[in-house]
Amino acid sequence: MSWGATGRFLLPGAGEATKRVGAKQVQAVKRLQCRQRGKLRRMIHLAGRTAVVTGSSSGIGRAIAIELARAGANVLVHARRSENAAAAVAKELRELGVESTVLLADLADLPAAEELVDRAWTWQSGIDIWINNAGADTLTGDAARWSYWQKLDALWQVDVRATMICARAAGAKMVAVGSGVVLNMGWDQAERGMAGDSGELFGAVKGAVMAFTRSLAKSLAPAVRVNCLAPGWIKTAWGETASDYWQQRAQNESLLRRWGTPEDVAKTATFLVSPAASFITGQIVAVDGGL
Repeated sequence: MSWGATGRFLLPGAGEATKRVGAKQVQAVKRLQCRQRGKLRRMIHLAGRTAVVTGSSSGIGRAIAIELARAGANVLVHARRSENAAAAVAKELRELGVESTVLLADLADLPAAEELVDRAWTWQSGIDIWINNAGADTLTGDAARWSYWQKLDALWQVDVRATMICARAAGAKMVAVGSGVVLNMGWDQAERGMAGDSGELFGAVKGAVMAFTRSLAKSLAPAVRVNCLAPGWIKTAWGETASDYWQQRAQNESLLRRWGTPEDVAKTATFLVSPAASFITGQIVAVDGGL
């Protein structure tokens, strides 16, 4: 007779039997996990659906477009003027076995923003998923040297006004056909605040997008779901060249102690626009590693 790991006396030979039972339990758990993963993959499967991702020639938008294509969605790639970069993304998506095309539109231009939904709608005779990812870059290039008010104008035109125009127009068409999903892009610190010019600007602009999302979800329910992602420190173009101070700050402010990646945001976006999230609407979903 021996003393088992559970604190029980075991009869001779019982140890091997216990091991066999334990092994069977482990195998059963593994089979259950495999079935659950398979079920989740089927729920996130987007075959036959058509998606538009604004600002998808690079960065987070590109990552979202690729993740949607991996899930089986046909994806329209939008860019302001980076036609070659957008075409390269569309080619990459087609290599994944889906259909893809490119539309150029300067969303700071009011008529162009208003026309984008109609132009996109004709590609596949409808849109199932509309993701407003495009945003004005005021952190890199010449725009980084603009005045505070120039930056606010650019952010307002693209991040807020164009998001509202496209979301309302796409949402109205989706309501007319009885279904659809709209996903907007906020910022995790908009509701907490961050000191400095950029904190003030992004807080005001992304806070507006988040508030708009909650109201639009009520306007378009129950036919259309509307949610908003709120990314935290995500390493895009600015993050790649940020100073040591910002590198350390970005990592230290995340409970997971690392930068987020565009792929982290893309995976969450794909879940939110999929049938797996069919009971989620009007929500702000942070992707920030915990703050």
